[in-house]
Amino acid sequence: MKPKMAAILILAILLLVIVIQNSNTADVHILFWKISMSMIILIFFVALIGFIIGYLAHHFITERKSNK
Repeated sequence: MKPKMAAILILAILLLVIVIQNSNTADVHILFWKISMSMIILIFFVALIGFIIGYLAHHFITERKSNK
């Protein structure tokens, strides 16, 4: 197994453990709104947003380097 794939697998397992341990509800304040949601959903959305930002940053950096 490649080191990069092993690191991704370890991080995914760690995320799963964190999600399972935090099943209570949380209040999220966004500007003037207050939303109550399960922490499982909140952690999933935050992880998804982080993944998307990381993917887009990597894509734009590699595209910029290939244009030079």
